[in-house]
Amino acid sequence: MERMAVSEWPATNTAYGRVEDLLRAQTCVMLDGGIATELGRTRPEATPREDEALWGTWALVHAPDAVRDVHRSYLDAGCDVISTNTWGLTGEDRRAQAAFSAPVHWMDIARRGLRVGREAIEQAGRAGDASLAFSINGDVDSEARKEMLELLPRVFDEDPPDLVLLETMTLVRNGLTFGAVEALVKTGIPVWVSFRRCRHGVCGVFGQHWGGPEGDEFGRAARHFEDVGVRALLVNCLPPDHVPGMLPWLRDFTDLPLGVYPNLGYYTADGWSFDKTVDGAAYADMAAEWRAEGAQIVGGCCGTRPEHIAAARERVRDQPVGRRAAQHPAPPPPEPAAGGGPAPDVAAAIAPTPWLDDAGRRLFPLDIPEIVCEPGVFVPTQGSYLVWKYLFQQRIGEGLRCLDIGCGTGLLAIQLARNGAEHVHAIDIDRRAVANTLSNAFRNGVADRMTGEAVDLYPWVPRDRYDLVVASLYQMPVDPYDEPNSHRPLDFWGRNLLDHLITLLPRLLTANGTAYVMQLSILGQARTAELLGRAGYQAKVVDFSFFDFHQLFTERKQQIDRVEELSDAYHLRFRDEDVMVAYLLEVTRA
Repeated sequence: MERMAVSEWPATNTAYGRVEDLLRAQTCVMLDGGIATELGRTRPEATPREDEALWGTWALVHAPDAVRDVHRSYLDAGCDVISTNTWGLTGEDRRAQAAFSAPVHWMDIARRGLRVGREAIEQAGRAGDASLAFSINGDVDSEARKEMLELLPRVFDEDPPDLVLLETMTLVRNGLTFGAVEALVKTGIPVWVSFRRCRHGVCGVFGQHWGGPEGDEFGRAARHFEDVGVRALLVNCLPPDHVPGMLPWLRDFTDLPLGVYPNLGYYTADGWSFDKTVDGAAYADMAAEWRAEGAQIVGGCCGTRPEHIAAARERVRDQPVGRRAAQHPAPPPPEPAAGGGPAPDVAAAIAPTPWLDDAGRRLFPLDIPEIVCEPGVFVPTQGSYLVWKYLFQQRIGEGLRCLDIGCGTGLLAIQLARNGAEHVHAIDIDRRAVANTLSNAFRNGVADRMTGEAVDLYPWVPRDRYDLVVASLYQMPVDPYDEPNSHRPLDFWGRNLLDHLITLLPRLLTANGTAYVMQLSILGQARTAELLGRAGYQAKVVDFSFFDFHQLFTERKQQIDRVEELSDAYHLRFRDEDVMVAYLLEVTRA
């Protein structure tokens, strides 16, 4: 058939004209409440689990009578506008595709939603009196969804709705949102847009907020919607306690009719959990507050029922619409200081209390050294972070001569210097790592107390003794058949470096010196205890954390399993995930 021009849309404005008459007369326009949640409450067989992504739309194909009954219940409650059960048409994931046993064209579902809504209005004797809004999730987050909304007018060729309601929008996305809205406005059918927004920005169904501060960006967007021809601006799908203040704030930017319809309850793994603490009277009280703040349109979203809408209508129908001043919140006047002294600074009064440790050091953001990881140098591992955390928390190193073995980027050495160490010597087999450590020491202002040296630990003969030694060394069991021949001993057990360090401790530590050594659980305790005992030392665990099996460990998994079979080494397994335990040992003389 030949498509109609914009100016040739059928004249179906009798019902919507009544809505406009109500708005001009300052009479509150009543929307319906939740449809999908009401279907789930009254006709659970019409909303199977596989319909979750489509949010009730399954019933239009398989149980249209149930949808019609819900529409009738809201019409009987006195609604001026009911919305089609088509919000979830934009559900595009696999759950949505699997909801129907046979392929169903989304336009056919949309047309059925219109037809069922019209039938409900006619059966209720409200033809020409109650408006039918075509409801759809208007969050235009992709080109595909924008194209879908631009195609929507094809659904309206034979039976256009009285208005289009774009619901539960969040962000105004460049190149997407305004284009889709303008395409619908050009049809000549009235368009309402509704956002999941409160004064703090985008708002989730639990009242959570996301997105950064945007100043008046959304307010300016509201003004743009008015300029392109949108007929009303609403907020929906948010908790009722996040509504106050939003409408007065919007009123500063736009003269559009404003409306509100929040949720009651929240979604769980078992479906919608209704808020049983809010009855009709309580909802009517809230609606009266919204009306006083300037709501010209009031309804309900998920979890609201016909009794809520009926009670709200009774309460606010003829209540004069208010326009409370927007609260661009000036902070409350400061309390007088104790003893009559000067009041505290306002900014300080509203600033959050900083998160500090017992020593008064900042924990948010964490006061960690500035570390640049040069190419080719080992970046700190979870084991290194474990050692660093303990050094930081216990302020270890103050006034001591320290040695960092296997310094890498210098994270541990620099923290010792920041803790007040007299001197820190950093060694590593890789000259690049030593250079990286010393450059990071300069970045952190401790270069005057640090030295570095490229050292191969095996042939190394220590010249000095230290009060404190820290080490987070490479630990990896290796199949000897996979390891190339070299002067280094074959590392079947993965503990060669650790064992050699233990043998060096008597020549490294002063009489009362201490070593903090990280050891993975895949090396076992028995051999460590044996070697320490021979050297005259003992160890206790002062901290531990979990260490992921990253790719290198996964590649050596067979050898790790072999070591665990032959020793007391171990690791943990959670379903398909392997996890080691990293222990921080405090080593002292026995």
